[in-house]
Amino acid sequence: MEQTLDRQSMEGAKDRIMIISMLYESACNFTGMAKKKLETGDSIGKAQYIRKTSAIVQELDNSLNMDGGEIARNLKKLYAFVLTSLMKAEAQNDLKALDDAGKIIETLRDAWKEMQAASKY
Repeated sequence: MEQTLDRQSMEGAKDRIMIISMLYESACNFTGMAKKKLETGDSIGKAQYIRKTSAIVQELDNSLNMDGGEIARNLKKLYAFVLTSLMKAEAQNDLKALDDAGKIIETLRDAWKEMQAASKY
């Protein structure tokens, strides 16, 4: 019985890790698409992809376990900065703000992938 629970816990952890990994990957892709739309003057497309990225970051923020200590607090600050940068990019066509948000998302995605590989999930 205990082995079954351990196996179920491991499977649940794998699923959560995979979902978060997919969210980061999608946020990176949407940020890249928003940048292309901004550079070509497609304001509707830009807004669409920025909103998709924002929704993902907001979901990641909402899923933080604030009992997780310093890591959770730091992620919350990063997510707040990313969301502010995305709003600025959308409202002011600010390519630097979009790049700043994209770089943070990419860094978090890469760190997550390293953690995922290290834990062999």
